Amino acid sequence: MLKCPNCQSKNLGKIGVNQYYCWNCFIELSVSNGMIYTHQVEEDGTLSSLDDLFDENDRTIHF
Repeated sequence: MLKCPNCQSKNLGKIGVNQYYCWNCFIELSVSNGMIYTHQVEEDGTLSSLDDLFDENDRTIHF
């Protein structure tokens, strides 16, 4: 099961194809090729990447 790499919560909502929103820490996640990409939603609606805050191992989906 997918969990947020930031807060480790499983409280995720699906907002699109391979796109999720963490209701605990309010970041957007997208999944591609087994990797989680994290973004912060800015006030103007744009997304800022948060990937540099996480180790690649933390962002890899483990089944």
